[in-house]
Amino acid sequence: MKLDAPLYTEDELDALERDNPREALRIAREQAMLRKQLESAVPAGARLPEEDQIRETLQEARQVLMRDGGDLEFVALEGEAVVVRLKGACAGCPRAALDLKGVVEALLRRRFPAIREVRNLY
Repeated sequence: MKLDAPLYTEDELDALERDNPREALRIAREQAMLRKQLESAVPAGARLPEEDQIRETLQEARQVLMRDGGDLEFVALEGEAVVVRLKGACAGCPRAALDLKGVVEALLRRRFPAIREVRNLY
């Protein structure tokens, strides 16, 4: 992927799609991947949080999970990864991976950009 490639607007992609749909699709995919990489980049100066800050934030995520009978507990901070254990209805639930990413990881990464991932310890 070219990091120096120009970014096309939606209007430009629409116009290109009329003339060359394959090229428009290729460019749109490249741009989406590039945006995802840029969004996941850790901002300069971002520091890892203390464990008590992680526990406090996880308390908010617990409130969301507990609405459906689930729960989680903080296990460890391993480098840039937070390790948790899903419990209650979350243990073995097919949606557990989605909740882990969409609720727990999203909340932690929004508050602490230096956190790169959240893993479940089964």
